[in-house]
Amino acid sequence: MFSRLREDIASIRARDPAARNSWEVLTCYPGLHALILHRWAKACWQAQLKWLGRFISQLGRMLTGIEIHPGATIGRRVFIDHGMGVVIGETAIVGDDSTIYQGVTLGGTSLVKGAKRHPTLGRGVIIGAGAKVLGGFTVGDGAKVGSNAVVTKEVPAGTTAVGNPARIIERNTVSAEPDQAAARLFAAYGVMPNGDDPLSKALHGLINQVAAQEQQLQVMLAALQGAGIGCRRLEEAGQFDAAQLNRLVD
Repeated sequence: MFSRLREDIASIRARDPAARNSWEVLTCYPGLHALILHRWAKACWQAQLKWLGRFISQLGRMLTGIEIHPGATIGRRVFIDHGMGVVIGETAIVGDDSTIYQGVTLGGTSLVKGAKRHPTLGRGVIIGAGAKVLGGFTVGDGAKVGSNAVVTKEVPAGTTAVGNPARIIERNTVSAEPDQAAARLFAAYGVMPNGDDPLSKALHGLINQVAAQEQQLQVMLAALQGAGIGCRRLEEAGQFDAAQLNRLVD
């Protein structure tokens, strides 16, 4: 018990620069308190003391603002940062070394009793603040879910999901530079540097393509007029400004 508590405190200090010492983590971090109470509730649940398990779970909810169903499975060195408003459902599984921020819901979309209704998080998963992960699918090892994303389908290992509904950004790659590689080991709130939304990237591409085509048309019109071929211009709906449109998409 105490070895696991020391392990939890060490993992929190490694991931939160605001944690000054172990005593502060032990006494002032509601995420740690919620996990300790969950372990008691889980033990009661597994011993068929269902009501007592739920009661301890509700005590944890009142004391910490974090609701973890006693049937949920929580791995080692899980860090619930800030934690207010976190809800983890009965059949949810949270893998080792995962990080969950405030306002996260690991919820179910099925009403079938006994079914796997809640998500499974792999090892080292990061779920950003306000994200909703809904359904009995898997979020793969090392995956990240951006803040306020709504995820309703599987997230492959090592990728990042952003938006509502969530879209998958390309697989996270580790930089060759040691300092950048170390930074990628943990991304607070699931935010990746240069992690543009794929929809935004697609819109930028379309805008730039239209701008290039308009430039080509201007060259063709000038060549035709130089050859003495008159071309009637269509009335323009408005001046096309690629730079302004790109700024709007950002």
